[in-house]
Amino acid sequence: MSQILQLRPLNPADETVMRDFHEQLRADDFAFLQAEGTWDDIIATHEREARGIDLPQGRVRAEFLVAEVDGRPVGRTSIRYKLNDFLFDLGGHVGYAVAPEFRRRGYAQQILSRSVERLRSAGVESVLVTCDDTNIASASVIERCGGVLEDVRENSDGPPKRRYWIGADSGFPQSASTVSTSAAVTADP
Repeated sequence: MSQILQLRPLNPADETVMRDFHEQLRADDFAFLQAEGTWDDIIATHEREARGIDLPQGRVRAEFLVAEVDGRPVGRTSIRYKLNDFLFDLGGHVGYAVAPEFRRRGYAQQILSRSVERLRSAGVESVLVTCDDTNIASASVIERCGGVLEDVRENSDGPPKRRYWIGADSGFPQSASTVSTSAAVTADP
């Protein structure tokens, strides 16, 4: 069994390892850090987004959190608390990733579980989780966390997206506007 994973905000000491993870996942066409600039700029961007301050067009309030085990970063999650149309269709509200060297240890499932717990504590009842149709490992993680497949949607920018709901006991919401107390999760490579 894997060790207990914690989620926490970025800090100055994370720069080297998190930039290394970003470069490793760039090969999968995945923006691990979700921000650019100096390390102080990246931290400030994520702090503003966590508070929902000065959000760029198309962005929603989001927490970017480091996933760590025994004080060592192993991945990250980005928890977004509101769905816009893009997030409802393809993107989701929580994007998580595990660095390649830490995969196959149960960390992805722990990251998703902790992300869902944070959403539920914020009043989110139905959590939308998406992953590429070709990402069988992420689909398996989502299913182990209770995800129920609603559909698979075409994506003009890449592979189709599987759309799962966790906790959608009363059926699947039909639009972003009907998910005001729901959030979505994206399973990243």
